[in-house]
Amino acid sequence: MNTIKTSKKKYPKTYHVPWSLAIQSDDKMFKSMSHFHGKFIVVTEKLDGENTTLSSTYYHARSLDSTFNWTRSWVATMHACLKLDIPEGMKLVGENLFAKHAIEYPDYSLEGYFYLFSIWEDIVGSEEDYCLDYDDIVSYANLFDLPMPKVLYRGIYDEVALKKIASELDTTRSEGYVIRTEEGFMRSEFTKCVAKFVRANHVQDNSEHWLKKAVQNGKLQPNVRPSYMG
Repeated sequence: MNTIKTSKKKYPKTYHVPWSLAIQSDDKMFKSMSHFHGKFIVVTEKLDGENTTLSSTYYHARSLDSTFNWTRSWVATMHACLKLDIPEGMKLVGENLFAKHAIEYPDYSLEGYFYLFSIWEDIVGSEEDYCLDYDDIVSYANLFDLPMPKVLYRGIYDEVALKKIASELDTTRSEGYVIRTEEGFMRSEFTKCVAKFVRANHVQDNSEHWLKKAVQNGKLQPNVRPSYMG
């Protein structure tokens, strides 16, 4: 029987759509979205937190060498309760919203502190891994009792509709949105299958880093925790 050793991988860099409004010096932007034409896509709200990966044996932020800090305490507890149920070779990727970044999320807007948005499976004998179909991710989210970002659009790629959504976003509570194909894809295909729109002035160069501010988003009660956290 082949065993799968889940390997740590940094979440891929997501390119901006051409109409994105917050491009930083180290960001990448598509000149054209032609690779999405004719594809079925899902557009979800982009949450303002810390990209976090959970497996059966570890959890980490997007930066693989990041150390533990107070913002990861809730996710650490959740992972300790959940890890035995995560299949070997599977990685759950989501947004850790425990700490306030640029946007504050009050109690009434949160279903939890970890919002699942992607699941990857390692492939035996390969350096590649595979991002599951969107509907499969929804099924696992229900199984693990994890919230997911709000769906803003689902259907055939429609640039006019996507620009309209961007113009109507409530930028006081939304960082932007993420586009992905309904179908799953290999890691090497990521840039052809995922893109993002980010609101204007999302990153303030002169603002204090969110880690130093030490502000928690809301005070969630036990009834909004995943069931396995008690």
